Amino acid sequence: MSGNKCRNCGSTNIETDPGRGDAICIECGFVLEDSVIISQTTFEESSSGKVRVPGHFVANDSTGSATNFGASYYVNGKESRRITLQNARKGITHLCLQLGLNQNCIETSVNFYKMALCYHLTRGRKQAHNQAACVYITCRIEKTEHMLIDISDVLHICVHELGRTYLRFTTALRIHIPAMGYPEIRPPRLPERCC
Repeated sequence: MSGNKCRNCGSTNIETDPGRGDAICIECGFVLEDSVIISQTTFEESSSGKVRVPGHFVANDSTGSATNFGASYYVNGKESRRITLQNARKGITHLCLQLGLNQNCIETSVNFYKMALCYHLTRGRKQAHNQAACVYITCRIEKTEHMLIDISDVLHICVHELGRTYLRFTTALRIHIPAMGYPEIRPPRLPERCC
């Protein structure tokens, strides 16, 4: 019972059901309130035996509700994907600056990283390899003189692992890289650096 008065018949015999979130007049059946906000926490058990909290999770800084309670991973109010992209941008920028590449190459590399992230190609691989592969794809498309071994030297990572990541990215993203002929000076550097 609630202390409200029915607007339809004037009765004070009102039933509030917190499970449904409504208030109904017992005398005439008029719905006084619909979708009442409930401040109590309830738990439900699913058919598989898992206990869950019904409802939707709404983050403090969000514009709408999440579809599932655990739909997004939030750290200090930031979505995990946004943090991943920020870290990737930092790593790519640092690598591009060490290689002497311009801002256009940085943006192109970040866009390749976003594509790889959308196709879940970054899972299970080291971030340095993912970022370096995206930078190398950009170097090949922009036709700079950087070799794969130059990038592996800067990051101190295995050139073979980097090559495998590069090939997986270009194959999965269907990026067709034109063949590139290196100047006569470059090939002698390759044998000394591989060992």
